[in-house]
Amino acid sequence: MNDLPTRLKNDDQAGENPYDIFNEWLKLAEETEPNDPTAMALASVDEDGLPNVRMVLMRRCDDRGIVFFTNFESQKGAELLATRKAAACFHWKSQRKSVRFRGEVEVVSDEEADEYFYSRPRGSRIGAHASKQSRPLESRFALEKQVAKFAAKFGTGEIPRPDYWSGFRIKPLSIEFWSDGKFRLHDRKRFDRKTFDAPWQISRLYP
Repeated sequence: MNDLPTRLKNDDQAGENPYDIFNEWLKLAEETEPNDPTAMALASVDEDGLPNVRMVLMRRCDDRGIVFFTNFESQKGAELLATRKAAACFHWKSQRKSVRFRGEVEVVSDEEADEYFYSRPRGSRIGAHASKQSRPLESRFALEKQVAKFAAKFGTGEIPRPDYWSGFRIKPLSIEFWSDGKFRLHDRKRFDRKTFDAPWQISRLYP
């Protein structure tokens, strides 16, 4: 059983930065998780208020929030653009820890989107053009034809970022840390704020 990190053992301190804890836990996960320590379950809601959840990869984290990239014409893209709200959960089984984010969503700048898009493998950039994400696909062969079509179109030249492909930043109003405890007496610590400029309020929750 893993010991709790020092920050969760100590008495709560006003002004403590939850991103410091998150980055500490993420670093531990990067050393022990067999696959994708940046994977997170992303939740959004449709126009009827029915939730959808799927796995995505977090690509950036700083004091402004956590960032992931996607096709804005996908189901999650359309839902997030409509509501501008989301929740995300990281679960690191090897560390017996999880972190939840809840907050508002903003679109990243074109500069941020370009920087990440052009860092992706060439095949992934072609895929961004070839895939009509979330829409019905008649067969796997149809997708392969689309990939071949755009590979031929771009040849060995530059592959531009599609207008519909960019990133979202979840700007959290709440971040909760969960760490496994014996006899299911887990440790839960939550940071809340009413606005993005307000200081974090720290509380502990019963397991």
